[in-house]
Amino acid sequence: MSELKVEIDPAEAGFAKDRLRRIDENFARYVDDGRLKGWLLTVSRHGKLAHVASYGQRDAEAGLHVEPDTLWRIYSMSKPVTSVAAMMLYEQGAFELTDPVSKFIPSFTDMRVFTGGSDQRPVTVPATEPVRIWHLLTHTAGLTYGFHRTTPVDAMYRAAGFDLGLRPGTLAESCDLWASLPLLFQPGSEWNYSVATDVLGRVVEVASGQPLDEFFAQRIFVPLGMTDTGFYAPPQDLDRLAALYARNIEGKAGRFNSIAEEVRKPPAMLSGGGGLVSTAADYNRFLHMLLHHADSPAGELDGARLLSSRTVAYMSRNHLPGNSDIEQFGRPINAESPQRGVGFGLGFAVVIDPAAGKVVVSDGELSWGGAASTAFWIDPAEELTATFFTQLIPSSAHPIRSQLRQLVYQALV
Repeated sequence: MSELKVEIDPAEAGFAKDRLRRIDENFARYVDDGRLKGWLLTVSRHGKLAHVASYGQRDAEAGLHVEPDTLWRIYSMSKPVTSVAAMMLYEQGAFELTDPVSKFIPSFTDMRVFTGGSDQRPVTVPATEPVRIWHLLTHTAGLTYGFHRTTPVDAMYRAAGFDLGLRPGTLAESCDLWASLPLLFQPGSEWNYSVATDVLGRVVEVASGQPLDEFFAQRIFVPLGMTDTGFYAPPQDLDRLAALYARNIEGKAGRFNSIAEEVRKPPAMLSGGGGLVSTAADYNRFLHMLLHHADSPAGELDGARLLSSRTVAYMSRNHLPGNSDIEQFGRPINAESPQRGVGFGLGFAVVIDPAAGKVVVSDGELSWGGAASTAFWIDPAEELTATFFTQLIPSSAHPIRSQLRQLVYQALV
């Protein structure tokens, strides 16, 4: 089990201890007034944890407090893990980023694109180019999510059984179902948050010849010492699993059981887009592998190298055409990060204009979050990472991510 403890004196890492307390005090109020039940946060610099704090309960009904080893549903924070897995295979020559996805998933041959009509009577045209692997990595494939509830194509996903927490069938079967539905737009022409990373996970399976859980375990989790991360919480660890909550009409956190139980047993579908359970200690090890600092170049941690530093740097560039941000190029309907001044790399959001979002950030910052209000960012310029773990749906309920940034950076003196 990875340990979660402060590894460097905050002052030595450039933080003012009294200012770090502002972070804890701010988020303690979220629990005291009922907006959250509990949380855990970390701040590290130069690859060492400088601040760890927690408050409240992981399961309020059972009276269980947040502990360092609490297991959290990280939902879309699974996506960077899947993207790293894909790029590890890229480094082996398993594919090129421009390869058609149909090379690995034949059902993606001859895709069609929605142009009008309704979910019951859609009008479609042939795709002008194939869905390519880089489209999956950047959410520009034309795929979508049923839970967006903004387009007829979203409704078609729901009719096929895909909604928040609902994943019928295996990963291979799901990919074939998605391929049978029209794309929302021509591949590469827009950005839309989607099941693209789940499809990428299937590419990893086909290219590697391994189920996704085996690839993750053997190639990522074991080398990095991520002993508590997987697609479900095993029986012996269920007492550590945080309960899931949702914002109710009073703005408080209320128990949300409808999709909470899915991580208590092995899933039929291995969702590289949103299926992982992890701990703060484990996820910090993953982030520290991606962080470049004096003691460890990016792509490596404690002697275990997953990627070359050049590959990590390439993933960290904005890959949206014309260096556009998500607000300009896409359909910024997800609430998991600010979109103005933020582009998208190969698996992460990346800041391209720090002033645009009106939140203190650094140029080149990498970030993402999960549906239950978990979040992380990596700041290469400051050699800093931060994480926040809680279990509240939706992630748009409160300005946790922007407040965490302003409070972390005011403490860095």
